[in-house]
Amino acid sequence: MKRSTKLRAMLNERSALVCPGAHDALSAKMIENYGFKALQVSGFGLSASYLGLPDMAFLSFADVLHFSKNVIDAVHIPVIVDADTGFGNAISAMYVTEQFIGAGAAGMNIEDQAFPKRCGHMEGKQLVSKEEMALKVKACRDVRDRLDPDFIINARTDAIAVEGFESAVDRANAYAEAGADLIFLEAPRSEEQIREAVARIKAPVSINIFDAVAGGKTPVMSIEKLRELGVARVSIPVGPLFAAVKGLMAYLEAIRDDNVAVGRNDLVCSFGEFRDLVGYDDFRQLEKKYLPSFIENNM
Repeated sequence: MKRSTKLRAMLNERSALVCPGAHDALSAKMIENYGFKALQVSGFGLSASYLGLPDMAFLSFADVLHFSKNVIDAVHIPVIVDADTGFGNAISAMYVTEQFIGAGAAGMNIEDQAFPKRCGHMEGKQLVSKEEMALKVKACRDVRDRLDPDFIINARTDAIAVEGFESAVDRANAYAEAGADLIFLEAPRSEEQIREAVARIKAPVSINIFDAVAGGKTPVMSIEKLRELGVARVSIPVGPLFAAVKGLMAYLEAIRDDNVAVGRNDLVCSFGEFRDLVGYDDFRQLEKKYLPSFIENNM
């Protein structure tokens, strides 16, 4: 079964499918290894991990496509990629959709911010018109219907912060009518807004949890509560990235000033765990099978 078909079936259950954010192929493999059924490529995470910059449209589409393809190829579960604003107008968004489908993505987020966009929990956002975004979604839908009818178009609206909740619902329904399969309601301010959005938006709803300690605008609720409210997808885009940064901070703090972290097994995984994660032993077996000059070195 195609990964897009699996993703569509899970979203149609409207049972709060949890999608942690991957910021590279290694984090994606770890997400899969811990039993998650789908993941989200975090544009915020890609910008930070590959450029060391904030999520303010510094990555080109070629960068995002390349990095996302690495993530997709590293795992077997469905991967939702980040199309930002479609990297241009509706015609640009059509090309972006085609390329992501060709790369094996199961779905994509596309948002109604004006370029250059920024993280949904940052200040200073600007929106394109509802009509422009609806036509952009329609253009993406036409590519989806031609290449992979199960590919998920997740239309994100940032209208709550800019125009208010009522505008966000109005925009969401316009995008659903244009062909969006899922509506990403960015930064709702309360449980009641989430409840009302699920009831009034004519498509499954996705909510983004920005991490309990990261200072996001959406109140952090349990997955069970979001499932009870009827949310279809819950993305946790930056939690894995922030955890990785925190781990590096703790390790570097332990070894600075010429220290060695002797006995600090709490700070690092073992070499064996890391070899398992990257599939080292599988490649060793391939060396034994296909390389005539193979030398066993007990590594």
